Order: sequence, then structure tokens, then C-alpha cells
Amino acid sequence: MGPGMMGRDDCSWGPGMMGGHYWQRGDGIPVKTLNQARQRADAFAGRLDLRVGEVMQFSKNFYAELDTPSGKPATEILVDPADGDTGIEYGPAMMWNTDYGMHHRGQTETRVSPDQARDRAQQWLRNRGSRLTAGEAEAFPGYYTLHTLREGKINGMLSVNASTGAVWPHTWHGTYVATSER
Repeated sequence: MGPGMMGRDDCSWGPGMMGGHYWQRGDGIPVKTLNQARQRADAFAGRLDLRVGEVMQFSKNFYAELDTPSGKPATEILVDPADGDTGIEYGPAMMWNTDYGMHHRGQTETRVSPDQARDRAQQWLRNRGSRLTAGEAEAFPGYYTLHTLREGKINGMLSVNASTGAVWPHTWHGTYVATSER
């Protein structure tokens, strides 16, 4: 489904070619600050009855965590700095999220604990000769996301599947710039 398929030009939800997507069209105005990104994320989150948590700025996009009203991590989204388009983050949030991704309702058993996810992420980084370290594992439905750290400072992020332990680096963000907490 595309724009207008649900009777709106600014929002889309449906099977599409890859099994589903969810996005909100921007207003064409560039998003340059964390506050502007939070406003776009708030508009998107409201459609899902979710709340915006952490917002991060990278050189290629803005990233935001969406939480349930009770504060539990729900999904991750991206805000395009060029035009404000906002949508479920590609990669793990789209493919592994069992509540908000393309394969929602595909509940899988959690076999990997947060500590095991961090260990898997750290081993994955080591196996690639990286000097980065894995931060704390934050649990989303079906997977964990972790910041990658250089000398204790955020460098990027990666995710670990909660069922299989597979690792997926977030290569689409670019260089880390800043973070705005709740």
C-alpha cells in the first residue's frame, strides 16, 4: 500500500512488496536540530500510541526510540533530515521487531539474554578487528539494540536478534553527532 491507500496522503500501513511498512511523509522542510527531529518523531509516535524516548543525530539521519505508554521500548524510527520523512528504521526494527516490524505477530522465543546479546555484539566487533566496545543491550520486541563505543563514547549502534543471536550493524547512520534524552 502507498500514500492514500488508507485514505490519507501522509501515512501508510500495509503489506507492500516486502510484507509491510509504516511511514509518515515529511513536510519538505529540512530537519536540522534534535528538537525538530523530536517533533517529527512525536507526530509519528502518536499514530501508534507510543512515546518518544532517546533521539540521536547522525550525519545521515536522526534516530529515535519509541516507547510504550508504560515506558517499555517498542521500536526504532528514522527521521530524514532533508524533508522530515519519518518511518520505522530499516534493518532490525523492520525485520526482527515482533510487534511493530514487517513480520509482527511472528512471535519468536527469546533465547538470548541481554548479557548474551552484549557478549555476541562484542565478539562480532572483535572478529572484525574493531576496537569498538558494545554498550548495554536495550530490549525491543524480538531483538536488542546496543550502542557501539569508542573510548566510552557513542560511535554507532548494532542490534542482536533475541532468538538467533545474529548481529546486524546499523551502517546507515553515518557519524554520530549528539543525543537528546527524554
